[in-house]
Amino acid sequence: MKTNIKNLTIWITGASSGIGEALSIAFAKHGATIILSGRDKDKLETVKNRCKNSKKHIIVSFDIADAEQAKEAYKTVKAKTEKVDWLINNAGVSQRSLIMETTEDVERQLMEIDYFAQTRLTRLVLPDMIAQGGGKVVMVSSVAGLLGTQYRGAYGAAKAAIHMWANSLRAELHDQGIEVATIFPGFIQTNVSINALTGDGSAQGTMDEATNKGLTATAFAKQVVKALTNNEEYIIVAGNKEKLATRVNRLSPPKLYKLIRESKVT
Repeated sequence: MKTNIKNLTIWITGASSGIGEALSIAFAKHGATIILSGRDKDKLETVKNRCKNSKKHIIVSFDIADAEQAKEAYKTVKAKTEKVDWLINNAGVSQRSLIMETTEDVERQLMEIDYFAQTRLTRLVLPDMIAQGGGKVVMVSSVAGLLGTQYRGAYGAAKAAIHMWANSLRAELHDQGIEVATIFPGFIQTNVSINALTGDGSAQGTMDEATNKGLTATAFAKQVVKALTNNEEYIIVAGNKEKLATRVNRLSPPKLYKLIRESKVT
């Protein structure tokens, strides 16, 4: 059965731009109440104003990597809403650096933002979600979390970790009404590559060609809304090339990695 999202309250992190912005707009279009979170309150206000019925949506700005700010953010959410039906863990940062050129501090920063911050926020929300009779947790992983490629070693590891964590969460809490879905974006036209961390922790500052030619964030969001409404649990939203790579990986990982080694990945 399809889920009616019209009356749901959906908390979306990383909502100030990119796919978080697109998801906020798309779910609002279908009648959901959106809690928009990110670090930049002004950008969140801009996104909120782009959402249908903008006055009913809520902004809770905080740094997701800060544990205390996350706790305070959830207190604010509970004060402003009756419940959170869905939590979409979308906030994150990418990487564009070779393993041998990446410091351990940068790898820890990637894991902190892309893994620990997501699991921390989820654990804050889960007790109330269980008490209310159920809900849905959505993790935004990446095709890079399914396939290891050059320049994304720690990022791919973090995205793979969140995928596995979500699998365990699904197994543990299914009987308590908690649904878990994982989204695996491929190349999407956002600022993800511009903001990606290089080996010393600085932002790359440029757009990748593959990212620039990827799916639009709007097209991505449309597919995600449809998939989540249909209660899908593993959702790959990507171009044909990335989808083919995931299929080859299932059939013959050695063949895929031979192709990856020979390809130009930046």
